[in-house]
Amino acid sequence: MQAFTFQSTRSSLVEPGGSTRIGELALGLGCRSVLLVSDPGVAAAGLLKAGLEGLRQAGIAATVFTDVEADPPEHVIMSGVDRARSAKVDGVIAIGGGSSMDTAKLIALLAVGREKLPDIYGVELAKGPRLPLILAPTTAGTGSEVTPISIVTTGENEKKGVVSQVLLPDWAVLDADLTLKLPPAVTAATGIDAMVHAIEAYTSKRLKNPVSDCLAKEALRLLGGNIHEACTNGKNREARQGMLLGSMLAGTAFANAPVAAVHALAYPVGARFHVPHGLSNALVLPWVLRFNAVAAEPLYAEIADVLLPDQKGGLRERSVALIDYLANLPASLELPTRLRDVGISHNHLPQLAEDAMKQQRLLINNPREVTLDDALAIYGEAL
Repeated sequence: MQAFTFQSTRSSLVEPGGSTRIGELALGLGCRSVLLVSDPGVAAAGLLKAGLEGLRQAGIAATVFTDVEADPPEHVIMSGVDRARSAKVDGVIAIGGGSSMDTAKLIALLAVGREKLPDIYGVELAKGPRLPLILAPTTAGTGSEVTPISIVTTGENEKKGVVSQVLLPDWAVLDADLTLKLPPAVTAATGIDAMVHAIEAYTSKRLKNPVSDCLAKEALRLLGGNIHEACTNGKNREARQGMLLGSMLAGTAFANAPVAAVHALAYPVGARFHVPHGLSNALVLPWVLRFNAVAAEPLYAEIADVLLPDQKGGLRERSVALIDYLANLPASLELPTRLRDVGISHNHLPQLAEDAMKQQRLLINNPREVTLDDALAIYGEAL
């Protein structure tokens, strides 16, 4: 067996209604005054109430920061840092989607004042320390509550990542009650995002290991088994909790065995056309899988054994069945299926391909090398 390392969030609470215990958890971390990070939609839906009440009961002061935007730009993060410093907080909590959690991670790091954001883009450049950090996702998709990654929009059309183990939170809180109001389209897109995390972790060219493999397969079992029910019957707590746990396991898998070309090609779609990240992944997923099949066919067959347990045949038949299943999944969940459905035309493809090639941090993990011409061809097939 090859040597490997494995790291994850220190503690997790998996419990419907668990957000009511955030104050208790924060108190256990020594917090007396926290910054609660979220976005306007989550706040308007009333999803902060349980957490705020828990903080009040624990005697912890809370400063609420709800200025987070999708794909957070640098200025939003720095605004949160300024709010944290002015309030003299000693902890950071996020209740929200991936953007809120990514923002909270960086606020917890940068509010300490020892590092600057432009200096820490890349892998393991951020050293810490950071403030105590609790993350509670309101979508089952990004897995940000268990990853050492924050994605930031830099400039107008480019995303960069801060990747450092110091960003792993102290607590991940998986509360199905926070996801019961999630619309079907968001449930579908974020769920496919989580599935992509598991698939790319399982097929990653670098750092794939036995622990990440186990997590990825269990994530796919949970996500594939619950995504249709969660989309059609959003009040089903069991399905919602299954989706949250699947997303967390997928996040833990790809935090150790990193994602690859699906994400590399999805990022420019999101950055330039403001397509939500999960949908961006769904739009390019089947075409990247077809491109990769020549190198990853045995692994795709193994994934098919999880998602399509009744599928018969050899490696090729099972691999093809998996790709067909994932190609048809977005339509079965009533999501757009082609790049043209989100306003992308043939004229946009060369720029998208150039942008994708900048994501070498991800492309080096792909089971098959991706050239500029390959990226252009994949976008063309997805159009």
